[in-house]
Amino acid sequence: MSEADPNAPQPHRRRPRYRGTHPRRFEEKYKELDPDRFPELVAHVRSRGQTPAGQHVPILVEEVLEVLHPAPGERGVDCTFGFGGHSERLLRALGPTGQLLSLDVDPLQLPRTEARLRALGYGETTLLVRRTNFAALGAVLHEVGWSDGVDVLFADLGVSSMQIDDPARGFTFKQDGPLDMRMNPQRGLSAAQWLERADEARIAVVLAENSDEPHAERIARALCAARGRVQTTLQLAECIRAALPPRLDEEEVDRNVRRVFQALRVEVNDEFGVLDALLRQIPSALRSGGRVALLTFHSGEDRRVKKAFERGLADGAYAEVSDEVVRPSPEERRENPRSAPAKLRWARRA
Repeated sequence: MSEADPNAPQPHRRRPRYRGTHPRRFEEKYKELDPDRFPELVAHVRSRGQTPAGQHVPILVEEVLEVLHPAPGERGVDCTFGFGGHSERLLRALGPTGQLLSLDVDPLQLPRTEARLRALGYGETTLLVRRTNFAALGAVLHEVGWSDGVDVLFADLGVSSMQIDDPARGFTFKQDGPLDMRMNPQRGLSAAQWLERADEARIAVVLAENSDEPHAERIARALCAARGRVQTTLQLAECIRAALPPRLDEEEVDRNVRRVFQALRVEVNDEFGVLDALLRQIPSALRSGGRVALLTFHSGEDRRVKKAFERGLADGAYAEVSDEVVRPSPEERRENPRSAPAKLRWARRA
């Protein structure tokens, strides 16, 4: 039998049939994942108050721009590039003579977002992109020649919709997937690996400190008893549910599951340590009169930002800080339910 010719044209393979108007599996939502070809479907999904698969709807955009007040010709940093929604609006405001440095640790999403903004006409002198954790802010500013600082600085501390929606990333229990949860899947321990190594006392502390979980000890005990059998997101969710008191209703149980997922994600990515490192560097990263705006999504983050800004005001690093948090309007929460927990705080360099 003769060998097949490797240069012969390959037979056309049909794309899997689109299963109705509401496919359940992430990988089947290819129309949402291709917004350029199917803009009408993306618009339809948005009109229902949902986020199209593989996309992220930026939160509090107008409020962020109002407090940052970016001006043409200024320098800015977006510490959390993500889908690029905030970066795109900042670039418009900074104009052709301004510059924006955008950072992101996610090696999967960053090249897609960079390609999208490059296609909009933002060249390498206007938009500088670096794959790094924002804890390295000072080093990156030095590397790009901005040691004297920037005029505006922004960070959205939430997990992006692209990460949440994709079950392969392990952030959600809506669909089964590997229990990963790493922002950068190429570094560190996955959530499953961390659970295999942590003892019961450590797990309980993490659940209590990272998400204020009231049943931390019960859940930690159950997770240790299930070692080796918690490798996927649905296995973790089921283990949590089985550990909870039977008196809880389904809504309360779901809240507990979400808190545990949040606590593990924070631990796996050292989110509090990274945030503390960023907060220490912000004053020296801002030029005189520079503005910073930070979006947080749970109490542990918000407490850290509030206290850091208050300390900066007391020691003279900041001339002004926000007295209260800025929250999404009822209209924004209705159009984008994922915006509901967001809190915006800001400060101005002395």
